[in-house]
Amino acid sequence: MKTFMAKVGEVEQRWWLVDASDKVVGRLASDIATILMGKHRPTYTPHVDTGDYIVVINADKVQFSGKKWQQKLYRWYTGYQGLRSETAEHRRDRRPELIIEEAVRRMLPKSRLGRVMLDKLKVYAGTEHPHQAQQPAALEMGAK
Repeated sequence: MKTFMAKVGEVEQRWWLVDASDKVVGRLASDIATILMGKHRPTYTPHVDTGDYIVVINADKVQFSGKKWQQKLYRWYTGYQGLRSETAEHRRDRRPELIIEEAVRRMLPKSRLGRVMLDKLKVYAGTEHPHQAQQPAALEMGAK
């Protein structure tokens, strides 16, 4: 018996549409990361990109549990002394797509392949998206 190893360009990649309204960020992000890596397929190969494309709409309507809207801080370094930070509530008002993108990015591999996987994630704050030509199929994610 031989072990199957997927090759680059051999795997057909599908497009999925996920509605993020009233979904908890962490649960949704872990499901999205699984699909982007390709772990939902029996032909998963760690060193080959076997994942699918995901389009997330309504990113501005995601939920956090507890008091995370006021207590969760996003920090980043600008090159100057000290860190910049903002609360999750402020980030939702400013750029809500970043909440889901950052949560998913931190669940993917920290390598060149992980960055390729993250490029297959398309996040939009509203219900409109420019990927109608790819005919993404609806997918329910982030259920409790």
